[in-house]
Parts: sequence; C-alpha cells; structure tokens
Amino acid sequence: MIKIAPSVLACDFNNLKKEITLINRTKCQYIHCDIMDGNFVPNISFGSDIVKSINKYSKKKLDVHLMIKNVDKYVNDFAKAGADIITFHIEAEKNPIKIIKKIKRKGIKCGIAIKPKTRLNSISKILRLVDLVLIMTVEPGFGGQKFLYSQLKKISELKKIIEDKSLDIDIEVDGGINSNTAKKCVKAGANVLVAGSYIFKHPKNKYNERIEKLRK
Repeated sequence: MIKIAPSVLACDFNNLKKEITLINRTKCQYIHCDIMDGNFVPNISFGSDIVKSINKYSKKKLDVHLMIKNVDKYVNDFAKAGADIITFHIEAEKNPIKIIKKIKRKGIKCGIAIKPKTRLNSISKILRLVDLVLIMTVEPGFGGQKFLYSQLKKISELKKIIEDKSLDIDIEVDGGINSNTAKKCVKAGANVLVAGSYIFKHPKNKYNERIEKLRK
C-alpha cells in the first residue's frame, strides 16, 4: 500500500485548523511536519508548539521530520506534542543509536533521513533499529524544489538491501513529489510519499483528488 503524507510546510498557516480539517477528510495516512532550525538547514519553519496545534485538529498520524541539530534535546518536546513518527538526519547526530532508543522508549516509531549526497552505507549499521528510512529527493531546507532524479538509484538500492535482509522498513521520499515523480519513486521501491506544494498549492476541494493521483 502506498502511503501519502501531505507536508503542512506548504499549507496556509493563517487557516491551519481549516487546512488540517480538509486533510482529515482525505484518504492520506499521515500529516508530515518539516521542522527546520536555521542551523542544520538554511531555513526556519516551526517547532513543537505548532505540532501540538496540528495534533489537536488532526485525525491522521503525525510524521515529524527533524531537520535540526541537537536532536536529543528536542525528542521529548515532539513526543509530548503528539508525534507518531520522529525522523532525524544521520548527518546531524554522532550517536544515532542513542537517539533511536530514546525515541522508541516513548512508544514512537523512529525514522532515519539522509540527504541527497549521503551514501546508504552511512545507515547500514542501524537499519535493523529503525521503522523508516527517508530519502531526500531535494536538498533539505526549502519547499518547492525540483526533484533530483539521481536519487531513484538510491531508492532502488535501499529496497534491495531491505529485501535481502528481510527487514520491515518503510521507504519514504520527500522533495519534488508530483504525479510523475511519484510513479518513478514507487517503481524504484518507495512506499511513503511526502508532498507539499503538489497538494496544498491547488484548490482546497481538490486535496483528495491530488492525493489519489499520487497513488496511481
């Protein structure tokens, strides 16, 4: 089953309750929250308070993507805010196993994310510990970027590794996802698609239609 995770980074924050209510009516599985600190990536988005507000209105699981440094310092905040999945970047932490264990002790699923230039071997030793691998298909930090087709090979390679090791891990992709790139990602092995502009930059009565197009 292909899971869809609309990224609220692209939504109308002046009407957050309405936006989340509209997403609740769709057949997506998650709401994706991109957390940026202006340090690990060159942009700032929002923090745990906004995630808490989203959780207040949401009927979907919250997929929280931490593009930040000092992950250990903020795990508790996002857990309390209502995160169902917390994903952090391998590039941001020297001791990822410590962070994974901390997240899982909260009863929350844990994901590991990698930037486009990061090789898969950087996460090979921790694959058995995580529930999800997020492959960035743009450089993290800004929405609306063009899809990097070079990452399709990485998705395929990760899919093969997962199958060879008989692991139960989701492959999520984030960045430049539309109806065309979604097909290519799914064909390569991805099963969770994050999309922001493709969903939220269209008429509000079309959200579910856009989400279903990603699955076809």
